[in-house]
Amino acid sequence: MLRYALVPGAGIVDAVREGHRLNLPAARLTGARPVRPLVTVEDDRVVVAAVKLAEDRSGDVVVRLHECLGGRAEATLAPDFPVASVHAVDLLERPREEDAGAFTALPDGTVALRLRPFQILTLRLSRHRG
Repeated sequence: MLRYALVPGAGIVDAVREGHRLNLPAARLTGARPVRPLVTVEDDRVVVAAVKLAEDRSGDVVVRLHECLGGRAEATLAPDFPVASVHAVDLLERPREEDAGAFTALPDGTVALRLRPFQILTLRLSRHRG
């Protein structure tokens, strides 16, 4: 099925947002409490593409994100859980040293991001246990 939307006057950020809204609609959950996102990024230039648990069942959270406008972006990734460490990984969740300069773990538990144009970055967030 082909789905498309016309958004008069839309800029690139608007087009990216509308494309995600149309093709990846938010899931509706029922329950007694509202569900908060596991991670957030406040900059529209950085898109969180995936959030999942690590394949090794360690409880670590893997986050894939990318810069969507073709420019450099500085943003902050804010996890909704305490983070002990952050590492760049590849698609098989192996350490990837080439991306080590793209992020800095901050003392408040957030992660400062510095992305190149269209850069895809996958981070493994080790949860603080204790």
